Amino acid sequence: MAHDLILPDASSLSLPALVADSDERAGVRFLEFFAATIRNPHTRRAYSQAVGAFIAWCEDEAGIPSLTAVQPLHVAAWIDLQAREHAAPTAKQRLAALRHLFDWLVTGQVIPINPAGSVRGPRHHFIKGKTPVLDAAEARQLLDSIDVSTQAGLRDRALIALMVFSFARVGAALGMTVADVYTQNQRLWVRLREKGGKRHEMPCHHTLDDYLHAYLDGTGIGEDAKGPLFRTIGRGTGKLTHTPLPQANAYAMIQRRAAVAGIGMKISNHTFRATGITAYLKNGGTLENAAAMANHASTRTTQLYDRRRDEISLGEVERIRV
Repeated sequence: MAHDLILPDASSLSLPALVADSDERAGVRFLEFFAATIRNPHTRRAYSQAVGAFIAWCEDEAGIPSLTAVQPLHVAAWIDLQAREHAAPTAKQRLAALRHLFDWLVTGQVIPINPAGSVRGPRHHFIKGKTPVLDAAEARQLLDSIDVSTQAGLRDRALIALMVFSFARVGAALGMTVADVYTQNQRLWVRLREKGGKRHEMPCHHTLDDYLHAYLDGTGIGEDAKGPLFRTIGRGTGKLTHTPLPQANAYAMIQRRAAVAGIGMKISNHTFRATGITAYLKNGGTLENAAAMANHASTRTTQLYDRRRDEISLGEVERIRV
């Protein structure tokens, strides 16, 4: 049975047997949870996969006949299985998906209690994120290696620089329109829509200012205010299309650019956010201002991106002379 049950397009929503075999109200409420309450497509996809996997386990392994028959013991057993087969954050995210779904079903009077409400997830504590980070020289090496004689090169350099110098998440960067780059006080600013629909505006670093001007002027998209800022390249034309650049394409682009630049480590879209924050802090920036610039609700989140201690640790290790 497929685990990815719920699709963003409401016309293609489908009910798994465990839900369909309950009553009609359960089916409607189940579909509403995905179609109406989750706006972020990445969250919807992750929750869909989690719920799909749980329902498949209920039907295939536990023999549970309907939603109303799901008990805390069943949820606990499945989360234990997730903790054994996946990393702790994945198990915790899947438990969160079940909690939110069953809460929605409880408030809709489909089931009397939330069977996931009392289940505890695996313990997981960390003080540093796992995102690979480039040092300043590597980031500059990558940006300088991009051939900007093409529209693709202008686009790629601008996108990478935007994530480094504004700490933007790739999803927020790719969701921008041309109008989200604007002039204020004789300097370019960028308007980002981050997680939870939070609107965030940032002045551009002078390097980002130069790269965005070069991109907009060199591709001729500056007058298309409502069009996407970052777009795909048409096959055989080398020119920008009107189609927004998908996140998967951005990831593939970054891998190609890193290989050309001779970057040995495996990097991701999120690498540039962490690279920018670390570079800012290493040059005397404060954690509080970094949190504001990154649109973090808490400095604890920002600390996960701070890799200054990596250099301290390496220096101390080199003191071991044998």
